[in-house]
Amino acid sequence: MRKLILSLAAAAALSSCTTMQSNAPSAQMWLTTADAAHKLAEQPVVPSAGPATGDEAVSIDLSRRFQQVHGFGAAMTDASAELFSRLPEAKRRAIMAALFGRENGGLGLSFTRLTVGASDFSRIHYSYDDPPGNVADPELRYFSIDPARQYVLPRVREALEINPDLKVMISPWSAPAWMKTTRSMIKGQLEPRYHAAFAEYLARTIEAFTREGVPVSMLTIQNEPDFEPPDYPGMRVSPSQRAEIIGRHLGPLLKRRNIRTQILDWDHNWNQPQQPLTVLADPAARQYVGGIAWHCYEGDVPAQSIVHDAYRDKQVWHTECSGGAWNEKFKTWESTLAWMTDKLIIGAANHWARGSLLWNLALDPAGGPHAGGCPACRGVLTIDPESGAITREVEYYVLGHASRFIFPGAYRVSVATRGDEVEAAAFLNPDGSRVVILYRQSGAGPIAIDLGGRRYLVSLPAGSVVTLRWSAEAGR
Repeated sequence: MRKLILSLAAAAALSSCTTMQSNAPSAQMWLTTADAAHKLAEQPVVPSAGPATGDEAVSIDLSRRFQQVHGFGAAMTDASAELFSRLPEAKRRAIMAALFGRENGGLGLSFTRLTVGASDFSRIHYSYDDPPGNVADPELRYFSIDPARQYVLPRVREALEINPDLKVMISPWSAPAWMKTTRSMIKGQLEPRYHAAFAEYLARTIEAFTREGVPVSMLTIQNEPDFEPPDYPGMRVSPSQRAEIIGRHLGPLLKRRNIRTQILDWDHNWNQPQQPLTVLADPAARQYVGGIAWHCYEGDVPAQSIVHDAYRDKQVWHTECSGGAWNEKFKTWESTLAWMTDKLIIGAANHWARGSLLWNLALDPAGGPHAGGCPACRGVLTIDPESGAITREVEYYVLGHASRFIFPGAYRVSVATRGDEVEAAAFLNPDGSRVVILYRQSGAGPIAIDLGGRRYLVSLPAGSVVTLRWSAEAGR
């Protein structure tokens, strides 16, 4: 009888264990491979392989939460907005829904950037205050956002209708020519006597965009302020000058006008963290700077943490990176997928970014339209204005691995990796779902993941990217 009781108890325990394992939630999985054979393609679900054993390559600790993430996206430049606007209406609406919506596999992009006046991806060079004869206009009598009304603002309003969570930031490439030492949109610096007028210029842009139905969440006072491009609008603004403009002009002006747009400093590369550190060291400027914006073209992503660790109350945003044949690392599908996922999605988030932006949302097959600047940049989409054909580039899938699954308000959570085969970032969504993004640099065989004490085995070829999603019940 005793043996029978023990046997029954063992069977019951085994049955209970089997039931618990069978009830363990599976992970949904989407895969993009280095050879482009799979592009954000849904895969069979990944069931639990039992309790975690402690030797997993990736371990996720949901109890350790870091910054809240708003989202991912790309810039609605003049070039991009014009290309969208020239599509037949039905086709335009469909691709806008695919970019900004979440239904039917839409990317759910929730972050975009607009230019204040022209960038290199404009057909002509202009500002929002171009008086006849380039005469000085400190009272901004000629201020007008009419150029933005043609293509950019209608397309952003359309995006906002699709996704009301869309966060908009703005950046000037140059002050109006009459404010500058060169009296040109090309090269030069802002004359100190026009600091107040420039602050007013930016405030009026925010107010005008808002009246047009495009509220501005964030702005930088200058795109790439340590660079004077030779053939498109640009302007050098030193750290001390940025601190002066922000701390003594723009910040107080926005406060007086009750404009809640957040000021970000820098908006340039990872290679010079000392520049935003200098601005933040100025007490007057620091009280008005909400965060730091970063670009990808020089240096490396850990620079974001250098500044964050010094000023932990300041947010981090990654605000520009462009693919294309202009740079060796972006020439191929494989290299772009690897580098952008590693640096701009996983790396940027793990180094405190609340959002990550690519550059042009769309360009034509010749990398335009543009006047000067990058000769071989690539958009997230390529739109052929002659045929109306739309090509989803590798950048589309890089963004999609994050934007489709990570919702505004998600927390980045702790993730630890063993060895150097896999890079990973993990997130906890407001609805309780869990998301992990993996990029496999090398190696073969299944990758073991520990989530909530359960073990999952994921097959992932080298050079490929996968997003895993667990429902809210996972790990509870």
